[in-house]
Amino acid sequence: MKKPKADYSIQAVVNAIRLLETFRDEDEQGVTQLAERLGLHKNNVFRLLATLEQAGYIEQCADSDRYRLGLCSLDLGQSFGRSRNLLRRARAVLDGLVASCGESAHVGLLRDFEVICVEGRNADRLLLTGARIGQRLPVHATALGKVLLGCSPAALREVFDRKIAAGGKLPKLTPATLNDPAKFFEHLRGVAVQGFAIDIEECEAGLCCAAAPIFDGQGQLVAGVSISGPRSRLTEERLLGEIAPLVVAAGEQLSRELGFVHA
Repeated sequence: MKKPKADYSIQAVVNAIRLLETFRDEDEQGVTQLAERLGLHKNNVFRLLATLEQAGYIEQCADSDRYRLGLCSLDLGQSFGRSRNLLRRARAVLDGLVASCGESAHVGLLRDFEVICVEGRNADRLLLTGARIGQRLPVHATALGKVLLGCSPAALREVFDRKIAAGGKLPKLTPATLNDPAKFFEHLRGVAVQGFAIDIEECEAGLCCAAAPIFDGQGQLVAGVSISGPRSRLTEERLLGEIAPLVVAAGEQLSRELGFVHA
C-alpha cells in the first residue's frame, strides 16, 4: 500500500514555502515579524531567509534590513503565466474587453474555495478598480467566485457546504453580501442556469462586477473571466444589459480556443 504523499514532505521545504506565502499581504518583513507569523525560532527563520536569498527568491532591503521577494519570485510567477495555455490566450481577450467597455478585466481560478486572480488588464481611466493579480478573493461575495462555484459540478458545492457553509453564516463583507447559506445556494442555481454572475457591492463598497465561466476541451470548468468597475459606472442595468453579455462572449471565445464544444 502506497504511503500518502504527506509522509514524504520535508519540513524545511514546507517552512520555506510558508515563509514565501507570508509576502502575499506584506511587501517587507523583518526576522522577528516572520518568526512570530510562522511560529518558528528566529534562528530558523534567518537560515530560511539566507537560503532563499542565495537562490534569489528573497532579497534584503539595504535601507531597512527587512526582507522582500526577490526577482526569481517574479520570474517564477511569469513562467507560470507563460506555461498556461489559458493565460496566453486570455491576454488578447482581456485587452478586447477593456477596449469594449472601458473597465478592468480579469481571469480568476478557484483554489481552496478562494478566487485567485491570475491575469488582469486595466482601463486607462482616473477612477478604476485596479488589477488584482495574485489577490485572493472570497467565493461567496464575488461574481468570479459565484461563477466558479455555481457552474462547477454539484459535488464541489457539496464540499463547500460541508467545509465552509456548515458553520453558519458566511462572512458579511458589506451590507450587500449574501451571507445566508441557503439563499446563497439558491442564488448559485440561478447562476448555473443563466451562465453568468454579477455582484453589486457585495465584496467591497462601490465595486461592481460581472463574470462568466471558461471551460476546457474536456468540458471542465477551469476559470472565470470578469469585468469590474465602480458603481457610478456599472449600474445594475448596465451590468445586465451590456457587461454580462460581454463577459459571456469572452468566456465562450476562450472556451472554444481551449477546445470546448457545446453539446
